[in-house]
Amino acid sequence: MAIERKKYCVNGEWRESKTEKFMPVTDSSTGEVIAEVPCCTPAEVDEAITAAQEAFPAWSQMSISKRAQLMFNWRNILVAHLDELTVLCAKELGKNLNEAKGDILKAIEPTELSCALPSIIQGDAAMQVTTNFDTATYRMPLGVCAGIVPFNFPAMIPWGWMVPLAIATGNTFVLKAASQTPLTSMRILELFYTEGKFPKGVVNLVTCSRHEAELFLTDPRVKAVTFVGTTGVGKHIYSIASANGKRVQAQCEAKNHALVLEDCDLESSVNAIINSTYGCAGMRCMALPVVVVQESIADRFVALLKKKAEAMVVGCAYDPKTALGPVVSAAHKQKICDWIQKGLDEGAKMVLDGRDVKVPGYENGFFVGPTILDHVKPGMTVGDREIFGPVTLIKRVKDFDEGIAVMNANPFANGSVVFTQSGYFARKFAFLTDGGMVGVNVGIPVPSAYFPFSGNKESFFGDLHVLGKDGVRFYTRAKTVTTHWYDESSKHRAVDTWEGSVERV
Repeated sequence: MAIERKKYCVNGEWRESKTEKFMPVTDSSTGEVIAEVPCCTPAEVDEAITAAQEAFPAWSQMSISKRAQLMFNWRNILVAHLDELTVLCAKELGKNLNEAKGDILKAIEPTELSCALPSIIQGDAAMQVTTNFDTATYRMPLGVCAGIVPFNFPAMIPWGWMVPLAIATGNTFVLKAASQTPLTSMRILELFYTEGKFPKGVVNLVTCSRHEAELFLTDPRVKAVTFVGTTGVGKHIYSIASANGKRVQAQCEAKNHALVLEDCDLESSVNAIINSTYGCAGMRCMALPVVVVQESIADRFVALLKKKAEAMVVGCAYDPKTALGPVVSAAHKQKICDWIQKGLDEGAKMVLDGRDVKVPGYENGFFVGPTILDHVKPGMTVGDREIFGPVTLIKRVKDFDEGIAVMNANPFANGSVVFTQSGYFARKFAFLTDGGMVGVNVGIPVPSAYFPFSGNKESFFGDLHVLGKDGVRFYTRAKTVTTHWYDESSKHRAVDTWEGSVERV
């Protein structure tokens, strides 16, 4: 079967790249290459920035209500293509069908938020701030914004976290799609222009390496950069782009911890942890790879976790019976397996080993089964660094105080969770945890799009987070306007300057 060679999109047109380097996209369940995408040249990335820059004046001056109407229509288009996009996401990434559908739905939710732009973009105003002077603050678009995305959420991150609020607030956008999983994003952009009828150049898409993407960090036409990926790359992007006067959101790695106390509802807690740890094969920054368990219930907890993990159906991503699909690539599978071995070498105890799982009929797929390592001690890197796979690490503690100390010692602070029936400990946990997104008996404490995705410490670099009011502020700048009007009796008479008109008591 011929492998489709994809194009890049500039000014609403899909163009053949002049590059000599193309990157493979695989079906994660079969291991087969299903497409190739270009490593766009610096000139082609520059084309995309130019198109966005040229589209900005007309788009930013369009009325807020008209942009909101376009976003309403766009939301309905995404809903109409939900099933198609779900299968495409499952195939190129490896999520099971329910998880892939969730990826698309999490792109639709922020789109719905952007439909409320006429309300959420409103500024502040006051009349008579001093005698006969009025002041108002407006939120104005920035210009060209750039997004650099990871492989693990090909719909939600670019088309949920980034594009909707960026364009609804009047900016134009250049997206660097993930080279491993670009097909979902490319199909969405096709729909954006063919059915959404958006003006050309409002959103542009390239696939390239880090080298070409460096242009986003230095080109003066790019006013803001939003990034999701590893902490090392995030620090680089934040330092270079901010040094060039750009706004930056860098959502980075995580090592989310759960604290399981002895008074928890054990069955419900394990069910929530199974979903959060092994959902999306652990390839998400809100996975729950580390469980800090009170010693008094640790043996019972681990036994129940193992029983439920063993019962999970590992299989083809687009088979409706599958609970745990493959990981994204052969290289990523090897990385996960290397981490598991490193944990054993460091002294952790194997409870469940998923490295050798086989799926009949899909022997070349990138499968890793549920894996559990117990007795993970402080100082073991396997318990501190992000694995990004279906691996659970168990840390045993005596009590709440030791548990919160273990959790807060980690350099990452994206999310954290406590399982307890005690209101006292739940409140104390919410107050003391370093985690930016906190769950109480909630395995995946991701807020809805109306609130910010608020990681802390090494999990985020920047000031304003994605989504919610933070997202609106990130994509807009404040413009404060002070006005004064003369009446008939004073229009020919000299008046004080604004500085001199401030009233004093």
